[in-house]
Amino acid sequence: MHTLSSINKPQLRSSVLASALVFFAAGCSHSSTSIENHIAESEDKLHDTAQHNTSALTGKPVIYQVFTRLYGNTNTTNKPWGTIDENGVGKFSDFTDVALQDIKSLGTTHVWYTGVPHHALINDYTDYGISNDDPDVVKGRAGSPYAVKDYYNVNPDLADNPKQRLAEFEALINRTHNNGMKVIIDIVPNHVARRYESLDQNTALPENRHFGQQDNTQVEYAKNNNFYYVVGEEFKVPDPINGYSPLGGEPHPLADGKFNEVPAKWTGNGSRLAKPDANDWYETVKVNYGVKPDGSYDFPVLPEGYADKSASEHHQFWQSQQPESIPDSWVKFKDITEYWLAKGVDGFRYDMAEMVPVEFWSYLNSNIKQLNPNAFLLAEVYNPSLYRDYIHLGKMDYLYDKVDLYDTLKDIIHGKESTAQIAADQAKVMDIEQQMLHFLENHDEQRIHTTDFAGRPEAALPAMVVSTTISRSPTLLYFGQDVGEQGAENAGFGQPTRTSIFDYVGVPAHQRWMNNGKFDGGQSTEAEKSLRAYYQTLLNLSHTASALNGEYFELDTHNRDVSVATKNGYSEKLFAFSRYDENQFIVVISNFSQQEATDLTLSLPKALLKAVSLTDGVYKMTDLLTTEEQTEMTVNQDIGTISITLKPLQSSVLMIEL
Repeated sequence: MHTLSSINKPQLRSSVLASALVFFAAGCSHSSTSIENHIAESEDKLHDTAQHNTSALTGKPVIYQVFTRLYGNTNTTNKPWGTIDENGVGKFSDFTDVALQDIKSLGTTHVWYTGVPHHALINDYTDYGISNDDPDVVKGRAGSPYAVKDYYNVNPDLADNPKQRLAEFEALINRTHNNGMKVIIDIVPNHVARRYESLDQNTALPENRHFGQQDNTQVEYAKNNNFYYVVGEEFKVPDPINGYSPLGGEPHPLADGKFNEVPAKWTGNGSRLAKPDANDWYETVKVNYGVKPDGSYDFPVLPEGYADKSASEHHQFWQSQQPESIPDSWVKFKDITEYWLAKGVDGFRYDMAEMVPVEFWSYLNSNIKQLNPNAFLLAEVYNPSLYRDYIHLGKMDYLYDKVDLYDTLKDIIHGKESTAQIAADQAKVMDIEQQMLHFLENHDEQRIHTTDFAGRPEAALPAMVVSTTISRSPTLLYFGQDVGEQGAENAGFGQPTRTSIFDYVGVPAHQRWMNNGKFDGGQSTEAEKSLRAYYQTLLNLSHTASALNGEYFELDTHNRDVSVATKNGYSEKLFAFSRYDENQFIVVISNFSQQEATDLTLSLPKALLKAVSLTDGVYKMTDLLTTEEQTEMTVNQDIGTISITLKPLQSSVLMIEL
């Protein structure tokens, strides 16, 4: 996320993708009482036992994304544009064993520590050999985590002792592993901070690790240049908009509306202007991957048929190429990922991966898989027409399911879309459903607890149940989502509705749950504790309900057809499907209505019953969200029926052991 409004990825996605393709090709009124009572039934079920569980979880992956500098911050001042001393900052050391077990209690298998690589920020670390960054090309005071300044070290803000910051992060990697979870960090391949400088003099590091140091700046493009240049022009800071001033107008010796960069470099989102627009990613510069300004490639391309080949075969292909045919930036990022893998990092989340050619991903990811076959590789890709290329050719493990499922679920909550669209979205990706990561929040998206999204946390619970259970894909949970974090603080750069990723800020609902490091909800409201218990129960189904790694059977279309003939109660506000394997048969039913309960007789067709070998009879079904026997399924003459009453916003995950 880069723009002044803090909303550029969702709002500008279409224009960014269009330019990238050119570049690379040529609230509610209902009382919350009923739903709170429903989710309170399982409030204390998992937390106590999870405190002592250090074994690794199996089943569907659950990714807990934490904004690292915010997670452990107990300061509640929240002054707009506040300094690190005024507003506080979280540290690596805040992730204690107690904190990590609390994270694991949510079913977490992987912790995505966002904002770890050293990025540009406004704080004085010159005593540690770190240059000061210029507020004219830094967004916020704490800085964007996607303007990386040094890939071989970590954000000094996060360390108790900045001199030992790398060792402190290595200790966190070990603590996370010891608590039965794996570690993911960001790699931002498309762009780096306008002033990138790798300071570590460790002789074990690659000699040529400084981006742009060997570039020929007299030409717009050269294959082994790391950047593109606006030859003969110097960089100019964008004109401010909406009354914006760096640091909120606070005087700073470097905040003079100037930044020395001669010649100017192309900006991170592809702008070729020496003076980019304020809505461009002006704090970053675009990395050159051997794509010429006219869009043609200056590197080997994968032969026909490589979509069906393994990562090992891809690696062999690149090993067979002449070293001089590989652009320098490719080698630099290979060295960076090898460096972090050697330190115990288990995987990477790749920012704006589709703005980088897919051949590079084949080169990078096949090398990673040679070093760690189990590495977790997640890419931010928004163009559905590119999904399969980035999975099969680029060797990504997972992509965001943003453009279809996330957008649909949000539109259903807003009353703009029928639940029937969920089945259509799932059908689009059935061949890659296991690789489409699901989420309702992340650092780029609006918090659920805003009028722009759901108005209140409970209103998104049916969407969260569907998102978590509909496929074999991983589920991502953003920190604070589980306690209804609102993201309403005016932190400085950008606007609320998202918890700020640019400034020092406290996160109130999460702070109440954290309770000064006890992580027991000691300051939380009853509604927040109930919500978190619901999330715990739901997300742990990823590991306890084996059918969620099994087959999918869509029940929505069938029941809409049956409803026309029999008035069975199925409506535009409901969505149902089945998941099953050899051990379990599950039916998921969600009521998206915020006001109306529904009496429903769900119909299960012959084809589904045959697939799970259920013959005529009556079967007890346990609701895995409450662990109570809630209803029965009757099978008569190869047709199954389940009669159930769903309260507003209620979901049921009904299970039969086979």
